[in-house]
Amino acid sequence: MAETKSAVGEAVSSAWGGGTAPFAINSKKFGMWLFIVSDTLTFSALLLAYSYSRLSNPNWPRPFEIYPAIAKSTSMTLVLLASSLTMVLGVAAAHRNDRAKTVRWLLLTALGGLIFTVLHLTEWINLFHEGYTPWSTPQGVPLFGATFFGITGLHMTHVTIGVIYLIVMAWGYGKGKFTSDDVEVSGLYWHFVDLVWMFVFPMIYLMSVNLKG
Repeated sequence: MAETKSAVGEAVSSAWGGGTAPFAINSKKFGMWLFIVSDTLTFSALLLAYSYSRLSNPNWPRPFEIYPAIAKSTSMTLVLLASSLTMVLGVAAAHRNDRAKTVRWLLLTALGGLIFTVLHLTEWINLFHEGYTPWSTPQGVPLFGATFFGITGLHMTHVTIGVIYLIVMAWGYGKGKFTSDDVEVSGLYWHFVDLVWMFVFPMIYLMSVNLKG
């Protein structure tokens, strides 16, 4: 009985005591995971609302022609996938304490995000010229504009914030102000942003292709 009580006491004393690592995980990483879970719910709700609106409206617009819209959005997807690879290489370099390579990979990742944002803005400009806005469409289906620009705009905002985040991280890690754990946390954010696009791209672009040209 005494041995049982001792074992229970040891188990209780090993629990988190209010330090910096709840649940045996770095507090920054834990906070980022909480953010990712909450943001996943946000994007899931928006994509479900988009899907419902699309399926319930027989006149749903199909403004994306193979060229340039689908070609451009496919290029954007490839850029994000490449940026995920450079992010992985950056995190690996950080864990090896190779500051020069880490900074280089982080800046390349940020460059990928910047290219994605520029391509996306040009796609928006093309749609504006064709009469698609957040509140109207040529087909008279304002819900398309509201949901499309709302979802892609929110994602583009995340990418833009990520670019700034990575530039700050590259500068700080190069100066020794951040650790490899900080780089890894920034990687979690970037991979999440990329993963969200892997749902946005097929659900919004590929399912609304204008094959008639």
